[in-house]
Amino acid sequence: MLKRITFNPEVMGGKPCIRGLRVTVGTIVGLVASGHTKQEILALYPYLESEDIDEALSYAAWRVEEIELPVLSA
Repeated sequence: MLKRITFNPEVMGGKPCIRGLRVTVGTIVGLVASGHTKQEILALYPYLESEDIDEALSYAAWRVEEIELPVLSA
């Protein structure tokens, strides 16, 4: 269960964010993908916690496995 990922249309256009902050899951995943360590990310965003990064990666892994099917009209 994800407790640190929030969705609010008034924050970052409703993108999944960390604890309602203006840091998106995509930002965290992008930083990790580009080679930044958890310690470097925490230094860049001192208001984040280590668990925020872990949960952002867990959310991204879960989301990538999800399948979206188009709605067919009758």
